[in-house]
Amino acid sequence: MATLLLKKSYQLSNLKEVTFKDLWGSRGVFTTMRMVGKPPKLILLKPHIENLLKSTKKYGIIKKNLKNIIIDLIKKNTFYKGSDNLFRIALNKKLISISIRKRPKPNTNFNLLLLRYKRVEPNYKNLYYKKILAKLSKVDSAKFDIALVANDKILETGTSNLVFVKNGKIFSPKKNCYFGNTLKFISKKIKINFKDISIKSIHDYEEIILIGSGKGVTSVSNINDLKWKRRSTKSSTKLNKIYNFLV
Repeated sequence: MATLLLKKSYQLSNLKEVTFKDLWGSRGVFTTMRMVGKPPKLILLKPHIENLLKSTKKYGIIKKNLKNIIIDLIKKNTFYKGSDNLFRIALNKKLISISIRKRPKPNTNFNLLLLRYKRVEPNYKNLYYKKILAKLSKVDSAKFDIALVANDKILETGTSNLVFVKNGKIFSPKKNCYFGNTLKFISKKIKINFKDISIKSIHDYEEIILIGSGKGVTSVSNINDLKWKRRSTKSSTKLNKIYNFLV
């Protein structure tokens, strides 16, 4: 598991600091942002907070002035901890937890493993992640991610959205996955077609790319379980240029 550079928990009722809990498995929500530079900058901070607040309503997390509380805690805890980290904030009805960890830089030879599993309420970034984390803990996150598969459809990974490139056109799964902030940003700059992506059609695609806060834009080199290999990096190069405007 990743070593945390910072970890803090606060009671939601009075914001008193208490023993840290990561909150995985509890009924609640979280968001993870990339933190870069000196002084540190949180990438896509505004949409991350907006999505987090929208999700708190779904999960019955109610607190007056919650937006201001979250912003204040972020400001209080984003002091310098290196030049490229991941900042996570999680909430349930009792606690707010904040942590910072070093961002693993994805390897150029990046592989996907398959897990037949669909996240609980996948339209939300909820904390029901224990099954996924159990799988991710067994691999090097700089070299591997877990692609989630249900009903023979590829949905997302344990950390990121997925896009697939066929004849230069870009596609991404349309349902049963979370529409992340990085993918939303990129989809405003370049056309992405949303459709079901079946395992049977996987060899139609010359590129498969992860898009997310932690992975940035990462080209997949292999899916050994499906005997798929990358045949181009043209679109990942184009998407990386768009993403680099953020960082």
